[in-house]
Amino acid sequence: MPEISALWSPAPADATAWLAQLSGDDGLTGYLVPGLPDAAWVLNAMYEREEGPGTVSHHAARRAALADGSAEPLVAGGLDLDGEGLLTTGGGLGWARHPGPGWRRLRWAELARRGGEPVVREGMLPSHRSAPDATAEDGSWLVGVEPPTEGSLDRESWDRLTALLAEHSPAGPDTPCLAYYNPMVMRAVEYGSRHVLAGRLGDARALAGLDDPDFSPSNLWAADGSWVVCTDYDLWATKVAGSTSLVGAVLADTELEAVRLPWAG
Repeated sequence: MPEISALWSPAPADATAWLAQLSGDDGLTGYLVPGLPDAAWVLNAMYEREEGPGTVSHHAARRAALADGSAEPLVAGGLDLDGEGLLTTGGGLGWARHPGPGWRRLRWAELARRGGEPVVREGMLPSHRSAPDATAEDGSWLVGVEPPTEGSLDRESWDRLTALLAEHSPAGPDTPCLAYYNPMVMRAVEYGSRHVLAGRLGDARALAGLDDPDFSPSNLWAADGSWVVCTDYDLWATKVAGSTSLVGAVLADTELEAVRLPWAG
């Protein structure tokens, strides 16, 4: 595969101006645009050990590992974060992949059925606050469950979603696209900075090969504005805004897990 720089090149920062106008937002965590005219939310993947979630939490496992010396304390800026009582939740940031042998995909809908909960709590956006609960008494997720990553699609969902976008774009994989990365994922000193790349939809898979940022784009959109993908830094899902036929295909796809949220269309 060619170098990413040969596939995606820097684009003017003001390319995000129309996203700002649509969303009425500053894009600090990503631009959440309304439906164009329709929208669905692709839920970030979570995984469960094949033998079940167990009863031990990620936090309890972390404390035990620190106690027996099998784990090193987490230190940042000279501060012992473990000593400060940091809760180890099991969640992460950025790209994620299937954990490998011994793990299976755990659908949000399956977890919701176990607890008699909604897939996403009404009136809320998909996040750790609104997802079905798989936490232990200490508030940390069970060690046998890998919760969704925050602020980025998982790699498998990204690949499938971009393939569907190509199927529903007139130019297919040759569709000109732009990708925006918000200042949070770029760890930018200046929050007003805008990092935008231009390329082909068919080369969207290559964006997962970037070392920095290690996130899916905050927004990916067709240059003609026919669809927009929105991944907010604080959420566990990605909004797909576009035609009713595109949104219907996303909702019907068996590789993705997607829902309509009438209060967040």
